Amino acid sequence: MPFRPPSIDQGVIALVWAVVLATYVYFGLVAVGASGATAIVLALVSFAGIWLFVRLRGEERPLGRRGGRRNP
Repeated sequence: MPFRPPSIDQGVIALVWAVVLATYVYFGLVAVGASGATAIVLALVSFAGIWLFVRLRGEERPLGRRGGRRNP
């Protein structure tokens, strides 16, 4: 019996991407000398933008059947 990975909701996937990339943005800004307040604000804005983008555009939709008859 082949095993399949569990189905994970797209919102959870979007949350994981947003947390990881916003953390990367935060530490990147701190590393280049931005103040902590500026870094956290930009990281939160990027978190929201990344979450929204991945939530709306990140899901792959299965391809539909092309032409022909439908099988009953």
